[in-house]
Amino acid sequence: MKSILLKEIKSFFGSPIGWFVVAIFLLLNGLFLWVFDGEYNILQSGFADLTPFFTIAPWILIFLIPAVTMRSFADEKKQGTLELLVTKPLTMWQIVAGKFFGSFLLIVLAIVPTLVYVWIVSGFVLSPMQVDLGSIIGSYFGLLFLIAAYTAIGIFTSALSDNQIVAFILSVFVCFLFYYGFEGAASLFKSASDAVAWLGMDSHFRSMSRGVLDTRDILYFASLAVLFLSLTVYKLKAARS
Repeated sequence: MKSILLKEIKSFFGSPIGWFVVAIFLLLNGLFLWVFDGEYNILQSGFADLTPFFTIAPWILIFLIPAVTMRSFADEKKQGTLELLVTKPLTMWQIVAGKFFGSFLLIVLAIVPTLVYVWIVSGFVLSPMQVDLGSIIGSYFGLLFLIAAYTAIGIFTSALSDNQIVAFILSVFVCFLFYYGFEGAASLFKSASDAVAWLGMDSHFRSMSRGVLDTRDILYFASLAVLFLSLTVYKLKAARS
């Protein structure tokens, strides 16, 4: 698995796509949070918190993570190297996990520079105690779990097609469905709105953003990631037989 992971990271940063994803993520967040007028501008909000960042980041990642994962298996299929990959002394789970962690670490590297926002926001208040660090830490943990779920979905959709564009579109759609689709559908089922909303990522992410790391939220994201990685393994095994 380690060899696959290192190969993925080298391929990302050995080509423009890795640096492009990191730059686009930081640029878009910077523009919305500090430059563009609107509800997401921290300087105009009058509050020293990072709620705007944790509101828009999941939406930006819905597009950026599929752009990273779309090539994971689609490119291997198109180049005809998937057959060579599966002949290595690795289990299918190790291959899929290597692809997953390679993409996951790339996105995490894009998140790390945003920690400077915490320092900037802390400079807006007279006392550091006025900054809700518990909420910020919980939100960052929630973002990591959200990234893991998005990445697992992207890996799965990449295994469905040898066309990267198709894989990208499918991944964006499924990520959107799980992040906001159930939240939107909850309004249609008044009697079971809470249960329907609970199926979506948004309610769990917002719960973690309050600074309380509930095991139910952690298990939800972990289960979702394992589910889509399992589906990826199943799809690849079925394609071999």
